[in-house]
Amino acid sequence: MPVRIDPDSMGFLVTDVARLIRAEMDRRIAEAGLGLTAGEGRTLVHIARAGAVRQTDLAERMGVEAMTVTGFLDRLESKGLVERVPDVADRRAKRVLLTDAAEKLLEKITPLSAGLRADASAGLSPEEWARFLDVLKTVRTNLTAARSVGAAA
Repeated sequence: MPVRIDPDSMGFLVTDVARLIRAEMDRRIAEAGLGLTAGEGRTLVHIARAGAVRQTDLAERMGVEAMTVTGFLDRLESKGLVERVPDVADRRAKRVLLTDAAEKLLEKITPLSAGLRADASAGLSPEEWARFLDVLKTVRTNLTAARSVGAAA
């Protein structure tokens, strides 16, 4: 008897939602005419979230290869949107910072994100949406703790 896979299991649902969010945000960034590729826009948003971040950590946070992030950063740096500075804790590493120009560009991306959230939460009350986010945070915390335990073993 063939193995039955539940297409609505947690892993599939989270993956599908993440893929749909990414694709829709990519579309909105492209249509906004900001002069950025979707990957460059994602990179800026991740740097804004993380603060001064090492390139390798940025790649991990974004779920892409280090070389992919390097390409994004090269283009963003040439546009004057990011700056790479030596990491005082490790001279071999670089930290990435946003410039003032990037901050201005992020002000244009913020309404795109808000629109996407509004579309995603359609039909949910504000309380339901807040509860949904709380549940996602709990799942993230649980999986982060499980990962830490697994790494220590």
